[in-house]
Amino acid sequence: MSRSLESILRKVMKAIQDYKMINDPAPIMVGLSGGKDSLTLLYVLNEFRRRSKYKYPLAAGHVGMGWDVDHSPLEKFCHSLDIPFYFEPTKIGPIVFDVRQEKNPCSLCAKMRRGALNNLAKKSGYSKVALAHHIDDAVETLLLKTFFEGRIESFAPVTYLDIKDVTVIRPFIYVPEKDISQLAKSLNLPVMFNPCPANGATKRQEMKEIIKLIEKDNPYAKDRAISALRKLNQSKWTVRK
Repeated sequence: MSRSLESILRKVMKAIQDYKMINDPAPIMVGLSGGKDSLTLLYVLNEFRRRSKYKYPLAAGHVGMGWDVDHSPLEKFCHSLDIPFYFEPTKIGPIVFDVRQEKNPCSLCAKMRRGALNNLAKKSGYSKVALAHHIDDAVETLLLKTFFEGRIESFAPVTYLDIKDVTVIRPFIYVPEKDISQLAKSLNLPVMFNPCPANGATKRQEMKEIIKLIEKDNPYAKDRAISALRKLNQSKWTVRK
């Protein structure tokens, strides 16, 4: 096994233990967008399942955005891991960009994609949805909500959606994006081209640049931000004993 895989697995195992993400054989669907993060998460959760005492059913769910994109490489990748692949076609892309012509499309797009994925998981018999948000995403979200919404918060490692009766878990919550990029490259994962018109030109990208600047002076900045989230949002970020 590569060092990068072992390093990520250690962080994932800690997150799973800290927040009791996986403590039973409940079936899990990974939200597979086709990006490096979600592909790596699927690979890592499959490896964790191989090593773990919990032999949970694992599947991948891909939400089509309504653009002419070939998702067959994702299906082939899942087949190579002997993991079921589920596809949910939508028109989210055209709705957000063409019909509504959103000036800040990311929030609405993400909300619609999450809704479609949760519906896909529920109707397919999967009670847990695993998302590939990592520590960089958590800190970027913290900055976005602080600067643009006046709220000091971010998404939680585990969230129960009572309306859907679905539990959302984020096993990469302790994993830096650079580690994921390194592993995805070493595994030669079939990362798909992102056709989104807003790709690389978002407020989130601006937050990435801010964090890079801060880390030049403080390499532990992201860890400190997570510690602050725990203190301010104890009900969502409490490490479970």
